[in-house]
Amino acid sequence: MIEFILNNKVIKTHLNNGMTLLDFVRYKQRLTGTKIGCREGDCGACTVLVGTLKKDRTVAYKSITSCISPLGNAHGKHIVTVEGTNLTQSLTIAQQAMKDNYATQCGFCTPGFVVSLTGFSLSDIEKNQNNALNAISGNICRCTGYKSIEKATTNICQKLNFNKGSMSINWLIENNFIPEYFKDIPNKLLDLKKKALVQKGTTFISGGTDLYVQQADNLIDGKVHLISGSNPLKGITINNETCTIGSNTTVSDLWNHQKLNLYFPNLKQHLKLVSSEQIRNMASFGGNIVNASPIGDMTIFFLALNSEITIIDKKEKERVLPLKEFYKSYKTYDLKGGELIKNIRFKLPAKNSFFNFEKVCKRTHLDIASVNSAIHIIIEDGKIIEAHVSLGGVAAIPKYLHKTSAFLKGKNLNTKLIIEANEVMQKEIAPISDVRGSNDYKRLLARQLFYAHFIELFPDLFTLNNFIQYV
Repeated sequence: MIEFILNNKVIKTHLNNGMTLLDFVRYKQRLTGTKIGCREGDCGACTVLVGTLKKDRTVAYKSITSCISPLGNAHGKHIVTVEGTNLTQSLTIAQQAMKDNYATQCGFCTPGFVVSLTGFSLSDIEKNQNNALNAISGNICRCTGYKSIEKATTNICQKLNFNKGSMSINWLIENNFIPEYFKDIPNKLLDLKKKALVQKGTTFISGGTDLYVQQADNLIDGKVHLISGSNPLKGITINNETCTIGSNTTVSDLWNHQKLNLYFPNLKQHLKLVSSEQIRNMASFGGNIVNASPIGDMTIFFLALNSEITIIDKKEKERVLPLKEFYKSYKTYDLKGGELIKNIRFKLPAKNSFFNFEKVCKRTHLDIASVNSAIHIIIEDGKIIEAHVSLGGVAAIPKYLHKTSAFLKGKNLNTKLIIEANEVMQKEIAPISDVRGSNDYKRLLARQLFYAHFIELFPDLFTLNNFIQYV
């Protein structure tokens, strides 16, 4: 049985774990404020909040797209729809800000914006404009001006910043950000039985952000095995300059990790290219790796870090494999029946090492890459001691460039070397023409992203003009 709290109501249901949360909310509970838009986690019209009880008996909320989230993942949680953000006749702060700034027209997208902004109010991040805009990065409006919506976020931030102390649940209730019932949710979550779900499926699903886009119809009625609640597969640890990330860890966990943001100063900038906040809150690293997409952003990211993965079977026997040896051919990889990826492990960048991630797609954010690339390079006295380059969208698998990386190693860093390395790279890749671009276009993008790494990492040494003279 699945048990959770939906707004202020305890839910107990024997419906299939694989049913989408959106369909349950709309068709079984008749809460139609949560809209059906793209069914791909792209538009944000179906946004809801998921509250998880923490050890200190507070509840941490995050936004997700319910159209690609399995119902079983709501087990033991507090799910908040737009109806649950306000149980009174008067408007909440988020609703009033949208109204005052004429930030709505047809209204279809408005519930998603209100839910996301309510989640922002509940979060413990700094209440500034940039973070507010990140919170609604996955909400698309097709008929009104985004400047009006930005003005609404400004109003909300101003009201939140009026209180210089912590944004406690009581303060948020007293100041009309959320309804009063929120203060009783921790005790209600404690009262839930929260027994382990009975799962007989062989299809493992964590966040579901890719599988539900591809196979939703099969998963809704099929037998699935949900693993997003598996704590042994979660978490980020740093020990002896090595980072270990559990396969069930989300992109948002990486985004919010303070130490990793010190090692990777542009981490949030890179991750913002990957997905919206709602998807970052759901998507797991293990899922991204076994999805085996030739353009998987985080796979390309970890390949350039020369990562290795730990694989575990049903008997908890482990084996370790370099990520660059995991992929065999298109959507085929070294994972046997019953095996799961346990974690991803890599050496952290040292003082003399440099990392960069680049991506090109039809729109800047929230889109599938045409070509993406990452590089990790170590320099000593102007010489490349170690180099790892990865490219996506140029082969049947996420591509670690063995020959290009080896060519760079041991040579002095200069423009001529990078031009020659590009020639090696062009022989190593084999892009195909598809909806995201022709063979020639992808080769051009690969070259440009390769050059961009060095322009970004070594601006005093490389400029665009350095490379143009060789073209």
